[in-house]
Amino acid sequence: MTLFPFKSRLAVFSAFIPVALAAPVAAELAAPSGDVILTIEGAISETNTATGAAFDLAMLQALPTSGFDTTTNWTDRKNRFDGVPLKALLDAVGATGGTITATALNNYSIQIPLDAIDDAVPIVAYHIDGEPFSRRDKGPLWIVFPYDDGSEYQTELVYGWSIWQLAGLKVTD
Repeated sequence: MTLFPFKSRLAVFSAFIPVALAAPVAAELAAPSGDVILTIEGAISETNTATGAAFDLAMLQALPTSGFDTTTNWTDRKNRFDGVPLKALLDAVGATGGTITATALNNYSIQIPLDAIDDAVPIVAYHIDGEPFSRRDKGPLWIVFPYDDGSEYQTELVYGWSIWQLAGLKVTD
């Protein structure tokens, strides 16, 4: 009996070891250098604080961006909203739960099931009509849906998920 078949299988197997060891490792989440405007905690794998992840505006702007024009129940005309898709933000922190609790600066909170979030909708808007918006104008962050794009975005449930003055997200199972 020859050992050659074993040796060739061993050679093939060992050829994959360096590839597996050289696989890229996810980069650590950078620390914010400006004022923290959003914190994320809970079932996440990428952190930059003892309790979760903290983001300043520049960090959010460095993530993938998306935007749309829409009217809202809370503004008097059609506005342009730009920001980071909520899904991209959750992916950036390695969210693994089933629900997110979004909390505003005034401690108002709502729950959004993760399966209600798609790749592009909603966005965490940080610009309205090309400009940052203040707390007085529902900023600095607002979860916004493209309400004019279809009846699925014109429900009481979706309006309830449209939290402004967003300050924190908590991901839970």
